[in-house]
Formats: sequence, structure tokens, C-alpha cells
Amino acid sequence: MESNPSSSRTDRKTIERNRRNQMKALYSQLQSLVPNQTSRGLQEVTSLPDQLDEAANYIKRLQTKLERMKEKKNNLMGIHEKSNASTNCGMMMGFKPPQIEIHEVGSALEVVLKTGLDFQFMFNETIRVLHEEGAEIVNASFTVVEDTVFHTIHSKVGDSALGYGAAGIYERLKKFVSDAN
Repeated sequence: MESNPSSSRTDRKTIERNRRNQMKALYSQLQSLVPNQTSRGLQEVTSLPDQLDEAANYIKRLQTKLERMKEKKNNLMGIHEKSNASTNCGMMMGFKPPQIEIHEVGSALEVVLKTGLDFQFMFNETIRVLHEEGAEIVNASFTVVEDTVFHTIHSKVGDSALGYGAAGIYERLKKFVSDAN
């Protein structure tokens, strides 16, 4: 049993040496991920607590930068938080569910798409659906009023698309808009 205390002491030393080596490797990895903040071009040896402080400050700067970038993105997209008193929940200004109106006069088809500033892709998809259904786009325009975009598309429905085709276009566009809500 006398060899037991010596063996356990050796085991503890080995475990402690492995722990220190692992910590050294982790500190080295952390230091490689944090850009060097020294003012001179020479690499200075920094203490481990200083390395940890530098890493923590770097992470805080990245978080602040990320928040500023998110705010800038939202501002550029026209999205702002706005409280809605009737529902007591946050609502996005600029977020309007899309609406579509379709008017058929003879072989002409007028599509009026009303969207918020965040649904610009819907115009492209509406044009795609019209082309797939065989309609010829004659004119397309848009108008922005505050946070609403009015897209007006005038198209000519060919003889093959008359009747059932116009109804098919109407149904596809209505489904597309309802799926986007």
C-alpha cells in the first residue's frame, strides 16, 4: 500500500500537467482568434489575464458593431419598431401584407399589386406568373406612397388564355399573394 500514495501523487501531477497543457493550447487558440491590438508592429508578450481582457473587449466591440449594422440594415430597408396600442405587440412599419386586384376588360388584364416596402420581390413573381400563363406585358409601373408600393401591370391576354386563362391567372396570383401573407 505504500506504493499507492506515490502512484496517486504521480497521477495527480500528470493530470495537472495535462490540464495546464490543455489551458495553454486553449489560450493560444483564443489569442489566434483575437486580432493583435498592440500599437507597435512588434509582438508583445501579454499576460494571460490581459489576453482574456483583450478577448472580452473584442467580443463586446463585435457585439456593438453587429447591433449597429442590424439597425443600419433595418433603417435602409425602412423597417422600424412601432408599437400597436390595439394589440399591445410590436409591429413593423413598412410591413404590409400584400393585396392584389385584377381587372379584366376584353383581352386586357390590369393587375394592381399593393405591398409594403418589404415585399418588392412580389412584383417580379407577379410578372413571372403572367408570362407563364401566356399574358403579354404591355406596361408596368409603380408608385410609392409613404410605406406602400402600388404596382400596376397592364397585360394583354392572348386568345389561348382568354376565359379560362384569365381565370387561371387570377387564381394563381390570388394564391401566390395569400401564401405570402
